[in-house]
Amino acid sequence: MRIGLYPGTFDPITLGHVDIIERALPLVDRLVIGVAINRDKGPLFSLEERVAMVQAECDVISAKNGGAEIVVHPFENLLIDCARDVGAGVIIRGLRAVADFEYEFQMVGMNRALDSSIETVFLMADARRQAIASKLVKEIARLGGDVSKFVKPSVQDALLKKYR
Repeated sequence: MRIGLYPGTFDPITLGHVDIIERALPLVDRLVIGVAINRDKGPLFSLEERVAMVQAECDVISAKNGGAEIVVHPFENLLIDCARDVGAGVIIRGLRAVADFEYEFQMVGMNRALDSSIETVFLMADARRQAIASKLVKEIARLGGDVSKFVKPSVQDALLKKYR
């Protein structure tokens, strides 16, 4: 069984994340969405809230894709250890711009040094989604802007509640 791990903080999950999830599904038999706890980033949403938002989106994606196997898995350890924990042979990462590549290039090198049996696959963001970043979506919502082009309605509602 080919198991892929798509990790992220998902604070919140955006249409860019959804695009990568949908495009990663045909590459693996099971897709694990690793929701990083990452206390250093100081997430807006609690781990439980982020897991619930990701799970809700993944349920819709799975149903749209004939019941594709998608598992939501919170983690706080090293990415490579999470990949081992879930049996992933591949880590899936989304790229938006050159700046993403520079960071990801370093991560791949470190992960390969830790475990060369786990491969990393990059998916370029869809051109319509390249500018979407959770950090920017949160800032737009905080300042009262419209984020409906960047997130699903349920996520928009959650953002509005946080910033009320």
